Amino acid sequence: MPADGRLESGCSARSTDEDRLPCGSYLFLNLPEDVLALISLYLSPRDLCNLSLSSRPLCSAVSSSEKIWLSQCRRAGLPPPLLSRWRAGVRSHRALCRFLYAVSPLLGLWVHQNPELGNVVFVLWGFLSVVGCRIIPQELGPLGLSAGPLLWTPVFEILADADGSAETFFLHGREADDSLYPGLVRSIHPDCNVLLLEVDTRHILPRSFHASENQSAKRLYLSGTTVSSALPPAPFNRLAFGDRRRLLDLVAGRVRLKVPRDLLTAPLFPPCTSSTSFDNEEALLEKRRSVLIKMHKLSGGRVDWRGDELYSCASDFFDKIFDGDGVSPLPSVISSTRRWNFFSVAGYFRDGLRQIIGKPRSSHVSSLVLENGASGISSETKHVQLHEFLMGGDTIGLSLCATKMRLTTYRAWPNMHDNRFALYKLPLQLPADGQEYAGLWGGTFGWPPWQSSEDKPGKALFFLLLSYEEVDGHLILIATKILEGTHYVLHPNGSAMFIVKVEEPSPDPFPWETYIDSVPVEVKRTYSGEGIANGYGFRFPGSKPGSLFEIQNGHLAFVWKESKSVLTIQRLELEDLLKKGERVPSLPRIANFAYLTKSYSNVFAGFPNSSSCSSPPRFS
Repeated sequence: MPADGRLESGCSARSTDEDRLPCGSYLFLNLPEDVLALISLYLSPRDLCNLSLSSRPLCSAVSSSEKIWLSQCRRAGLPPPLLSRWRAGVRSHRALCRFLYAVSPLLGLWVHQNPELGNVVFVLWGFLSVVGCRIIPQELGPLGLSAGPLLWTPVFEILADADGSAETFFLHGREADDSLYPGLVRSIHPDCNVLLLEVDTRHILPRSFHASENQSAKRLYLSGTTVSSALPPAPFNRLAFGDRRRLLDLVAGRVRLKVPRDLLTAPLFPPCTSSTSFDNEEALLEKRRSVLIKMHKLSGGRVDWRGDELYSCASDFFDKIFDGDGVSPLPSVISSTRRWNFFSVAGYFRDGLRQIIGKPRSSHVSSLVLENGASGISSETKHVQLHEFLMGGDTIGLSLCATKMRLTTYRAWPNMHDNRFALYKLPLQLPADGQEYAGLWGGTFGWPPWQSSEDKPGKALFFLLLSYEEVDGHLILIATKILEGTHYVLHPNGSAMFIVKVEEPSPDPFPWETYIDSVPVEVKRTYSGEGIANGYGFRFPGSKPGSLFEIQNGHLAFVWKESKSVLTIQRLELEDLLKKGERVPSLPRIANFAYLTKSYSNVFAGFPNSSSCSSPPRFS
């Protein structure tokens, strides 16, 4: 044994930081990088960050290893062909991993109660982005979904910056033409179930900034107005519904970007590798993303509601972005000289705010911030007054917040707030043993399925969410309607089209002997259950006995026993259908995100030949 009493081993103390590491850490650092990448597959990004905090050498090894973060990117669920192409748009695999894990909770189905025909938004991967697409209520062609394009329209998208941040948000909408409205992503909860569109307030750095010497006071002096940072800003959802609606519309109208036509209509999804124009489409997508990020950073998507001047850059800078033939992204006229120009929004926004708070024309908006109670409404009311909300900052802008709320459900359908500009996430069960039918299905009424005739040229497309629940110790299958392609709604949004008992086979035979093209019907499984029927008014439908049949090609058919009406459905791969689908114009800005007006007809754009769509049978 040495004189100092230490054991002779590979873990003996040395002078460097690495040599002073514990034996386990020392061995970990000396593993090949490929082995470290395999180990990291069993760790989450949070675990890797915690590991890197244990020592400086570990921090350097973990943060700088491209292979470790590549393994994490693969765990995030991004299709492998996209990894190498997306890596070129960010600084590192670590930055890419940061974006993927930040936005991945948004992926999936989001819905709203209104309109009753269905309001389905599917969020999927775009090009270094996630894109929210609304499925338009529509009819099926004579060959079903496999032949006719699925109609959809963009709702919002979140782009990845070079450092992997997920703050660049654009709302889609339509005015004279399709437009983009920039905003910021405020937060995304890992288990989010509600997606909110709001207006947030933020402070800007003024030209003359004075901080109090007493740091404990934490008070900022802006333009002669004292704002205490100790008071938290009033939340947007505390405003009255009318104030929230008008404020959202005002801000969206002010921050609207004028995007070049070729970029506005450019594809939102990566092209197929087998496409003959793959290189051109990929270059257009990269150009679109680069330009939108630059425009977002330049405009900021913020409005100085106090009436201070906002800044915009000269048009020659945009000429460089658009290769000399672009269009200025700001709604005001920009000088061609290389200098900063100023334009005031005081008059524009003062008029809008005056409509919200009802102040006379001679009154200044800022007085509402400085004079508490100037609106004449008691501060004890349940709603926050507009001036209280605006005191949270100098600028206001659109924001997207994905949060987790405690929601109650009834037969897999969430109970929703009727006055929030929000979308609600539908939990999508995965198929498992004994629950093979879980997932998203689509189909229509009639037999043979998807076959039209001259007098009935099209059939309404239905989207059903199939999920399992255990009731009184028995497993049941619930088919929840989330989309109905009729001209006028027949069944409430979120209602159960049929419910079957998984453990109870049906004794009834299938009513037809032949399938499509006179192929004999093969019934594999049967289940007893009940299907939707007319009840006590539209909101309270009843039910009548029926049977669910699993037939060939994985199709399901529910047959009402008395009327012999049949609803035939097939499992949907919605992402593939959207990429092959047809894009149609959007609704006007805020309504394009959440349509809160109660409606029983199709309000979305791009609904073709709705009058010719054959309605499904009514059940008496």
